Amino acid sequence: MVTVFSSTKGFAALAAAIAHSKGYFDYDEKVSSYWKEFGQNGKENITVRQLLNHQAGLSTIKDLPLNKICDFDTKNVVTELEKKEPDWEPGTRHGYHCWTIGWLISELIRRTDPKNRTLKEFFHDEIAKPLNAKFYIGLPDHIDDSRVSTIKGLGSVLDLFKNFRTFPRSLLLAFMNPQSLTSKSMVDSKNLLAHSNFNTREIRKIEFPSGNGIGLVRDMAKIYSEFANGGNNLKLKNETFEELMNNPQPTQLGFKDVVQTVDTAFQVGFFKPIETGSHYGSPKCFGHPGAGGSFCFADPENKVGFAYGMTKVGTYMFDDPREIALRNAFYECL
Repeated sequence: MVTVFSSTKGFAALAAAIAHSKGYFDYDEKVSSYWKEFGQNGKENITVRQLLNHQAGLSTIKDLPLNKICDFDTKNVVTELEKKEPDWEPGTRHGYHCWTIGWLISELIRRTDPKNRTLKEFFHDEIAKPLNAKFYIGLPDHIDDSRVSTIKGLGSVLDLFKNFRTFPRSLLLAFMNPQSLTSKSMVDSKNLLAHSNFNTREIRKIEFPSGNGIGLVRDMAKIYSEFANGGNNLKLKNETFEELMNNPQPTQLGFKDVVQTVDTAFQVGFFKPIETGSHYGSPKCFGHPGAGGSFCFADPENKVGFAYGMTKVGTYMFDDPREIALRNAFYECL
């Protein structure tokens, strides 16, 4: 099995889709209707859709007490997210919620699920188990570390600058400015998420739905294939399926991502293809890339799921050349 970093966010969004299909929440209802404590300090009117689409302005992590890996437990950060003020007026723009989106989705599901399950539990019960798919958001105790691939990766942000040609100039400049939304949202000043840490049991076992999903890549494709075919085995309602396939809507700034500094688009938690950004498939496709090159998505037009994971970390934001080569070969076969 292999760690797929931020591709985990796509599986968190799939869990949210199942919760929506079950009627636990409405995408256009206020988050505070389901999670009362969330509705404070300027977050009272944020909708579930805005939250999932990275428009809530909750991307920065500088005010969260993350001093060691065990602090990443959802219970330890939810209170801080509840008190946090938005970094911009919600709904007016979008910016990648690199670390926080997974916790936000997890708590939304826990608050609305009649069984009060965590995202880790909900995903296992409602998606992985019915599909007999080995993918985990937090590695269970019964799975030995010997079954998980070792990640060979970057040590720090400095390594990004050694590979500056693979990153947009605007993003590199933003990383250099400690006051930028990019630095406050994405820079890991304490080196807690250095890739080598993902080889430790400490980080593999916690529920960190923004980045530590682990599983068999073939099973990741199996999961997305189920959703690409309408999710009948998971009792996904057509109304929800249509939402996943819908085109993303631009904000006042268009598709400019104020954290990643380039054009990106999100639809109910999924990274969507757009002409000015990653155009990995037809507009109906939905999925999510991850640091280092991983990428998993559903293609409803061709009724297939696709997944790529790696053990050697690359330095592209998305559209890693290795993943593109596999994706192109995949579509040539189709």
